[in-house]
Amino acid sequence: MSSVITFEKRGVGQTGLEVTTLGLGGASLAGIFTGVAEEVARATINHAHEVGITYFDTAPQYGYGRSEHLMGNALRGKREGTVLSTKVGRLLKPIKDGWTSPHNWVDPLPFDQVYDYTYDGIMRSFEDSLQRLGLNAVDILYVHDIGVATHGEEENKRLWAQLAGGGYKALRELRDGGTVRAIGLGVNEWEVLMDAFALGDWDVFLLAGRYTLLEQTSLDPFMTTCLKRGASVVVGGPFNSGILVGGSTWNYAKAPEDVVKRVNAIEAVCKEFNVPLPAAALQFPLTHPAVCNVLPGPRTPEELDGILAWWRTPIPDALWTMLAEKGLLAKGTPVPGGVAG
Repeated sequence: MSSVITFEKRGVGQTGLEVTTLGLGGASLAGIFTGVAEEVARATINHAHEVGITYFDTAPQYGYGRSEHLMGNALRGKREGTVLSTKVGRLLKPIKDGWTSPHNWVDPLPFDQVYDYTYDGIMRSFEDSLQRLGLNAVDILYVHDIGVATHGEEENKRLWAQLAGGGYKALRELRDGGTVRAIGLGVNEWEVLMDAFALGDWDVFLLAGRYTLLEQTSLDPFMTTCLKRGASVVVGGPFNSGILVGGSTWNYAKAPEDVVKRVNAIEAVCKEFNVPLPAAALQFPLTHPAVCNVLPGPRTPEELDGILAWWRTPIPDALWTMLAEKGLLAKGTPVPGGVAG
C-alpha cells in the first residue's frame, strides 16, 4: 500500500475551498462499461483517502445511484478535510422489474433518469443526493451533461430554458446561503460553458476530455475566460477515454487514424525523455493556471497505485517545450517557462 503523498493544493475559484491537484472520479467505480465489485470500489475510495487525495466526485447518473451510495458509505466519518462534489439535472425514478433503459452501466440500481434543470428539479436532485450519500452536505454542485452533445439541438434549447429560467437561481441560492461552497457545470463540451458564463458567475467547471495532452480545443476562449472570471477547471478524462494509456478508444469510440497518428507523435517525444505517455497525460493539464485538479477514474486500488506512479514521475520542462516546438500543443498553451508558439 502506498504511503501518504504530499499533494499540491489549489484553490477552487474564489471560494476558499482547496483541493489536491489529483482527485478521484466516481463513474468507473459505479460500473461504466465494466462491472466493479462493491468491496473493490469501496477499497479504492478508502485507498485514495489514505494516500492523501482530498477531492472526490460522484453523480446520480453513475450507476443510477450506485456511485453516490458507494461514496457516502466510504467517506462517512472522514469528511473533515475532504471536498465532495455531486451533480444535478437528473432525477432518478424507480423502474419495474425486468424493464431496462439503454445505458452503459453494469448492474446499475433499479432506476431510470429523468432530465430536469428547473428550480424545483435542482432542489429535489440535491436533496435526493444527500439521502443517497447519507451525508448532510456536499461542497460542490455541478449541472450535469447539459448541452447539444447530450440532448440534441432542439431538446437542449428546452432544457437550457429550464436552467436559465430557474435552475441557475436555485444553485445561486444554495451557494449564497452557504448550503454548498461552489457551483459549476460538469460536461464534455466546452462551448456550453461559454453560454453558462452569460447566465452569471460560476466557481468551477468539470470539463472532460477537452483540455488534455492530446486536445486543447477549449484553450481559447473558454480557459482564457475562466482566468478573467476567476473560475477554476477540474479536468476529467485526462486519458481521452483510454487512447493516452495504450488503448484504442477516443471520445468513447474507436480512435480515427489522425488521432492515432497524433498520439504516436506525442509518445515519441515522451520516449526521448524516458517519460511514460500516461504520466505526461496525467500531469499536463496542471500546466494551465486555471486548472485546480485532474480527475481520473481508477477501478481498483491497484489501478490507483499505477496512477500514483505516473503522478510522481518527474517530467522535465524540456519535454513540454519540445511538444510545443513540434506543433503538438495548441498555440498559446501554457507550459513551464512560457506558452506554445
